[in-house]
This record gives sequence, C-alpha cells and structure tokens, in this order.
Amino acid sequence: MSPHVLILGGTAEARELAAALAARPGVHVTTSLAGRVSRPGALAGDVRVGGFGGVRGLADWLREQRVDVLVDATHPFAAGITANAVQAAAASGVPAVVLRRPGWRPGPGDHWHLVPSLAAAADLLPHLGSRAFLTTGRLGLASFAHLTDQHFVVRSVEPPEPPLPPHTEVLLARGPFTVTDETALLREHLIDVLVTKDSGGSATAAKLTAARQLGLPVVMVERPVLPDGVSVVPDVAGVLTLLEGQLP
Repeated sequence: MSPHVLILGGTAEARELAAALAARPGVHVTTSLAGRVSRPGALAGDVRVGGFGGVRGLADWLREQRVDVLVDATHPFAAGITANAVQAAAASGVPAVVLRRPGWRPGPGDHWHLVPSLAAAADLLPHLGSRAFLTTGRLGLASFAHLTDQHFVVRSVEPPEPPLPPHTEVLLARGPFTVTDETALLREHLIDVLVTKDSGGSATAAKLTAARQLGLPVVMVERPVLPDGVSVVPDVAGVLTLLEGQLP
C-alpha cells in the first residue's frame, strides 16, 4: 500500500511540500485546510477542508485513513492545531513532524519590542505611537478594540472579524510585498509604530526593513512555545530528508 502523508496546511511551505510529495510515484498525500481562507490556492494531491473534531477526531481520522506520517505545516501561531496534532499522533502511533520556518531576528538599526501576546502588544502600543500599522491577522483584532485614542491601519488577506478598534482603516492584500511598497504605505498613512507577529519568512518581511529605514518602533509578538519532544524542521528539504526512509 502507498504510504499516506497528511499535511496540516495553509502555509507556502505546506503547498511546496504537497507538490514535492505528490510528484513522487507511490506516495499518497492529503493536505488539510482549516477553511479560514475562502479561496485557497491550488494544491497537489488530495485536499480536505474543515476541522477534525479535536484530538480524538484527528486520531480516529489518522487510523481510518491509514496515515503513515503527519506533518504539521500550519502557521507558527496556530498553537491549538499544533497541540492537537502532536497529541493525536501520539495517541494513534503515527510519527509526527512540525515544519516551521525560522523566525525573524532584529538587526542593527531595528527598534523591536518583544511581547508574549496580542494583549501585551495592546498594552504597550499607546506608549510608542498613535498611528499603528497592524499586521497581526484578522482574528485577533479584538485585543486592540478598547484603544480609542489610536488610529489603526489593518492589513489582512480577508475582511477582519469584529470587534475592531473604533478608528480602523482596512487594507485587503496578500503578500509578497516589496520594501518600496511598504515604505510608501508607511509614509502615506503617517505610521509611527508597526505591530506584527513573528511569522518569519520572506513574503511579509519587507515591512520590517521599511520600518528600520524609517526609524519606526516595532512591536513583535513572539511565537507560542512548541510542545515538548516534537520533531521540528525549518524547511521542506528538511522534511523530505526526515521522511527519506519512509517514502519510496
């Protein structure tokens, strides 16, 4: 029977991994999407959309579909999905690996303020600026909804979910973005502080370069801690190397 790899996807790395695995004869690959984006791009192999019903539901699915390897390639901040995946894999006896792109690191000229959560970012924000460029995703804006003295420019792939801060301007866009465009955006909207998550990767890193060049402070929300004992690799090549003995 063909080895079956389940990818918990939604990231560029998940898409790249699915294409690499589907191109190998004799490998059955399924990518599972949470369904939070209404128009996901094309994916190689089989695709399923929607949750599994928690740890037990995922463990049952792994057994029923005879999954041989589980790869969690979700967003670095999808902590709940990752925790469920690791527990379900252990319960069903399926090997699991977490694919996580490296996080960003501050360099010379950066003015970063590291915080552990969106709530902490909201607490710090009034001390740093009054016009914030907010790129923390559309699901966490409620953490900033009580800030009535700040003006927010929010960028999201899809319209954000309420509640929103009272003075909010929404920009719908999908990366990658260039340093030139990001610099122009920050200047046009008179931004004096950037708030973002440590997503890592190159697609949205240009805003950090633009902020550095303009001398703007950056509130950086740190990644949640991964579960103990999980295997973590930084790129698709690392996953393929790790799976080499289990795939044809």
